[in-house]
Amino acid sequence: MDSSQTRTMELSILLLLAVLLGLLVLLFRGHPKAHGLLPPGPRPLPFLGNLLQMDRKGLLKSILQLREKYGDVFTVYLGPRPMVMLCGTETIREALVDQADAFSGRGTIAAVEAVFQGYGVVMASGERWKALRRFSLATMRDFGMGKRSVEERIQDEAQCLVEELRKSQGGLIDPLFLFQSITANIICSIVFGKRFDYKDRQFLRLLDLFYRTFSLMSSFSSQVFELYSSILKHFPGTHREIYKNLQEINTFIGHSVEKHRETLDPSTPRDFIDSYLLRMEKDKSDPHTEFHHKNLILTSLSLFFAGTETTSTTLRYGFLFLLKYPHVTGW
Repeated sequence: MDSSQTRTMELSILLLLAVLLGLLVLLFRGHPKAHGLLPPGPRPLPFLGNLLQMDRKGLLKSILQLREKYGDVFTVYLGPRPMVMLCGTETIREALVDQADAFSGRGTIAAVEAVFQGYGVVMASGERWKALRRFSLATMRDFGMGKRSVEERIQDEAQCLVEELRKSQGGLIDPLFLFQSITANIICSIVFGKRFDYKDRQFLRLLDLFYRTFSLMSSFSSQVFELYSSILKHFPGTHREIYKNLQEINTFIGHSVEKHRETLDPSTPRDFIDSYLLRMEKDKSDPHTEFHHKNLILTSLSLFFAGTETTSTTLRYGFLFLLKYPHVTGW
């Protein structure tokens, strides 16, 4: 064996040792540590937690089996992360109603954390969340004297949906796109003060970005990333495509905000962005205000994120149930 082959073998052995050492370090760092006085639960494995004890195809069944052994409150480790499970109506009511303040914090979603970073009404916690929530609810409830209410905007969009359905002339139609479009358009009307034609290229691009992102977030690779984000964030993956998609949407929102600044009339706010800009101006001397540009962009994104897919899916299932049980409609 010549010297070059010897060096190659030595390098291979060193590389293998380095990989094994790295795995040992990960196992050591990934070993679940005590996090205060957590409720009892199954003993976790290093790095994997209780994943091997959970059935991916029947996660609820696994949780209910653990409930029988450990009671209504117990801890499971999904990877290195501890999760406290609350089971039963009374337990959940005690946590979310009787002790609502203690349980009002938001956990992070690793796949979108690089974009939101704790800002925006959906991903914020504590006083930031309370301030943005109060403002968002008040603004969406009514845009002011003589302005169109949210209910009127919904009724207008529903009429547009009826017209689109009439075009099918009773033929078969897949309502998925229409439900997505009307939901997104209502939010566009509230946030941007305008609705889009269902064939508008910019509108279609926004819809594509949103629903592609939701699909990526629900993929298996994103679920794995959620468990091991501290390691996987350094490697390529779906999280980077999610980041790219949401940043493109944020760019669109940013352009809309600038157009609103240029045409803002303080006496007649047209939509959510106008109302927010007026609040920003009112609080500009307060260094601790939550009403700044970053929260505006990410709250606008939050309203889309929280409202589009969830509402359109609810509509789709509602219509599916009506078709399955036509006697409910009186047909």
